[in-house]
Amino acid sequence: MRLVVSALCVLVLFSCAVAYDPLDPNGNVTIKWDLMSWTPDGYVAVVTMHNFQMFRHIMNPGWTLGWTWAKKEVIWSMIGAQTTEQGDCSKFKGNIPHCCKKIPTVVDLLPGVPYNQQFSNCCKGGVVAAWGQDPSQAISSFQVSVGQAGTSNKTVKLPKNFTLFAPGPGYTCGPAKIVPSTNFLTPDKRRKTQALMTWNVTCTYSQFLARKNPSCCVSLSSFYNETITPCPSCACGCQNKKHCVKGNSKILSMVGVHTPKKDNEPLLQCTHHMCPIRVHWHVKTNYKDYWRVKVAITNFNYRMNHSLWSLAVQHPNLNNLTQVFSFNYKPLLPYGSINDTGMFYGMKYFNDLLMEAGPTGNVQSELLLQKDKDAFTFKQGWAFPRKVYFNGDECMLPPPDTYPFLPNSAPASLLNFPAFMLLLFFLLAVW
Repeated sequence: MRLVVSALCVLVLFSCAVAYDPLDPNGNVTIKWDLMSWTPDGYVAVVTMHNFQMFRHIMNPGWTLGWTWAKKEVIWSMIGAQTTEQGDCSKFKGNIPHCCKKIPTVVDLLPGVPYNQQFSNCCKGGVVAAWGQDPSQAISSFQVSVGQAGTSNKTVKLPKNFTLFAPGPGYTCGPAKIVPSTNFLTPDKRRKTQALMTWNVTCTYSQFLARKNPSCCVSLSSFYNETITPCPSCACGCQNKKHCVKGNSKILSMVGVHTPKKDNEPLLQCTHHMCPIRVHWHVKTNYKDYWRVKVAITNFNYRMNHSLWSLAVQHPNLNNLTQVFSFNYKPLLPYGSINDTGMFYGMKYFNDLLMEAGPTGNVQSELLLQKDKDAFTFKQGWAFPRKVYFNGDECMLPPPDTYPFLPNSAPASLLNFPAFMLLLFFLLAVW
């Protein structure tokens, strides 16, 4: 009996922990339904998706939202989004609904759709920025007209079993919960209105659910040691080893080889780590009061480029980061007074797009950090990051015992030089 109880406790703890990110403890995607008006057989709602994750954006091909209707609801029309399937609407005559499926699947519209199909914050192909990167772009919304539903607050039934793919698996959505109605200001900001009814759905991300293996790795080097610590072998799994491509392969010259597939299957460059992304951290220079780091991000996937990419790093000396030379930087303060985590991302129109694998498939920058005299040291790998995330997924670091170590003494050639000079002077004196 004790064994069963212990197993259940561990299972509950694990299920709660997998969706918790220590560097972004409050990060989530909140989906808000605001009922704006009643119709003869239902309601018109504005559905708004807020990405409150600090460094995890929703990348191309964008979000896919699904749910299960509580009764026999249908979607009469949508503005700013569409369902991927109409379903069986054969029982309707005259006015045909947009979707009759019990479990509709909704996607964002692509940029450039006609104005009469657009809604505010829509039509970005489902791409939504991270809240920490650009709050104004961390939102997506659409309007939906629902029929065969309740026509009052008491008769409306909330949808259930929400799912969010953004773009792949990894998100778990809770049940819809009724919350206080959203307030709106008129354009002149002199009058306040409110939704007839509002409910929220909260979705959290778990890297464990998204994939079995990491999607990036970290390599390390320093000026004080010739050793370069590479990414661990098969850091991201070697299941794609048989289908990888060498850098000089003729396959790369074929038309359409760089076109992404629907299932986002990668075409990776052959490496020992087999990761789509590698982050390299190089301790470059040591000054009296400062030290300098070079960070390089390399893409090894020939079928994927990364717009709105982000890099989150945890290191104790980020509280004294003095200058970042070619990335944007924003400190992340998940625990208030502890300033050891920061987010780096590209400068717009300069390096905010990480191209696919090849000569241009990398971005890099240098960091200048002021030394904390009470903590700074090059010993025991202190100069290397504690955690690294790329696009919200944690990267695999090398084992600590493989980090470039600080030599205990100067090189032998330097140590022998004074002895050689003394011997030379002695010989000259004797001669």
